Amino acid sequence: MSIILAKDLTRRFGDLVAVDNLNLAVEAGEIFGLVGPDGAGKTTTLRLLCGLMDPTGGGARVAGYDVVRDPQAVKDRIGYMAQKFGLYQDLTVQENMDFYADLFGIFGGEREELEQRLLRMTRMAPFRDRRAGQLSGGMKQKLSLMCTLLHRPEILFLDEPTNGVDPVSRRDFWTILYQLLKDGITIFMTTAYLDEAERCNRVGLMYRGKLIRCDTPEALKAGAENLETVFIQTINSKESVC
Repeated sequence: MSIILAKDLTRRFGDLVAVDNLNLAVEAGEIFGLVGPDGAGKTTTLRLLCGLMDPTGGGARVAGYDVVRDPQAVKDRIGYMAQKFGLYQDLTVQENMDFYADLFGIFGGEREELEQRLLRMTRMAPFRDRRAGQLSGGMKQKLSLMCTLLHRPEILFLDEPTNGVDPVSRRDFWTILYQLLKDGITIFMTTAYLDEAERCNRVGLMYRGKLIRCDTPEALKAGAENLETVFIQTINSKESVC
């Protein structure tokens, strides 16, 4: 059974169709990358799947729950990391983690064990007393990820998590994602970097609200030099191949 399933998922804003009859299935334990230019509908798709926005047509199920009928059940089982850094700049790394642990109702030994594990995994332990506002872009993303993971989500939704981050931090971030994948967490991410899309198990190419191609990176690139070529050829053909 698919852990993420969208059926004719649609979202309109007036005359603008941001997500247009999207059909998609993501299996448990995979990392799925949604790729497209600005305005393609990637962020809107993520917000629909997270139950943060109601569709105007179609529907979706995440972790077995309908995103419209049971949005809280969906939110209890997912972690969502937005593009913009949204933690408290005046709090330290440790204080931000403690604050979110309080929100999730995590206390005592469980909190200590989980925070220590996340700090080791992200190599952020030496910076636990540094204010979030003084962190580099890559460190801020790691802190956001740690706070997102505190309630042990089944599915992680990431909206362009490495956008504007330096190459070394991007590499470190992907090392963390692969570890999470080994731990059994399903990852659904959007990215504008086609080289990152090639690291995913499967990739969906999105353009003007439509999912135009969806397959493994290897299958998509068959007969083409790279994903950029595939994307351009598909757009120019004006055909969806999903």
